[in-house]
Amino acid sequence: MIENYAFNKIIGRGKDIIMENEENRFWGIHTLNDNLFLKDNIIAIGWPKMGDLALVEANREAFKEKYVQVYPEAKKGNIATSAGMLYRFCHEVQIGDYVVFPSKINREVNIGVIEGEYSYDSTQEEYVQTRKVKWLKHMPRMAFSQGALYEIGSAMTFFSVKNYAEEFLGALNNEFKKSLSSDAEDESVGATADDIIENTKDFILKELSRQLKGYDLEEFVADLLGAMGYRTIVSPHGGDSGIDITAYKDELPPRILVQVKSQDSDIKEATIQSLKGAMREGDYGLFVTLSNYTKNAQKYLETTPIIRGINGTELVELILKYYDNLSVKYKKMIPLKMVYIPISKSE
Repeated sequence: MIENYAFNKIIGRGKDIIMENEENRFWGIHTLNDNLFLKDNIIAIGWPKMGDLALVEANREAFKEKYVQVYPEAKKGNIATSAGMLYRFCHEVQIGDYVVFPSKINREVNIGVIEGEYSYDSTQEEYVQTRKVKWLKHMPRMAFSQGALYEIGSAMTFFSVKNYAEEFLGALNNEFKKSLSSDAEDESVGATADDIIENTKDFILKELSRQLKGYDLEEFVADLLGAMGYRTIVSPHGGDSGIDITAYKDELPPRILVQVKSQDSDIKEATIQSLKGAMREGDYGLFVTLSNYTKNAQKYLETTPIIRGINGTELVELILKYYDNLSVKYKKMIPLKMVYIPISKSE
């Protein structure tokens, strides 16, 4: 990771001119108009309703207020993210900073240096927030590690490149050791795969917490159990039995009594004991939560083998394993696409 390079010079190497400032900050950017960036030698972002960003007071709160004014239907979570990107593009980016832009039309990674201050271009229909850039390198994606490609594949339009900035700087300085014919294994592959998996798990858990509360989560768990091969009966809402779902593997016992909690706080031992109190001889219990269990609750589960506790992390694992068998309703709620990702050969 690049923290600080005490350079203040311009280095000429052939046709490339590499401007090295004191920090060598790298930014990443995406666009739907590759030709605009490459032919006009600019980088740009949208949000045309924001108008000229130079007219907005130069602080993040002012940008948020302006964003809410012009995009009143924006979701709360998007306001800070979008306003933050606009503020960074206008005020935090400095001349001499580097930008990394992965273009889709030719599957190249383009690295340039910022040459101009922020400028509002009213002639553009969408990409009105602009900055001049000098493109220094155009390299095939295959020249970079999986970790570097993953970082610049961010879901955000404009973002800071930190973890693999050193790799991009090496590419600029002709000190990049990787090549298409290299036999060396990409050491970033394993970490990249882990990052993708963890991000997917985070997404699922956030969507469950956001969209499924109370009875809705009970219905989902019943659907998941069905995907796992169980017959389920969801208890009438408002019942006082403490049992949310009754599940059977087949027509015969044992009966599995399920309690589901969507609360954010950890489940206490007393709550699990209430499930135990509703069980008859021969029953098994299943407790499902999006959060976790207190230490006492975990100890209770360890000493009560007829009750299984599933926390949020374990629930996500089951969702990934049985995703194909979930109902269409929940697949739309948690949209996932099956892909293959590279993993370390040691795995």
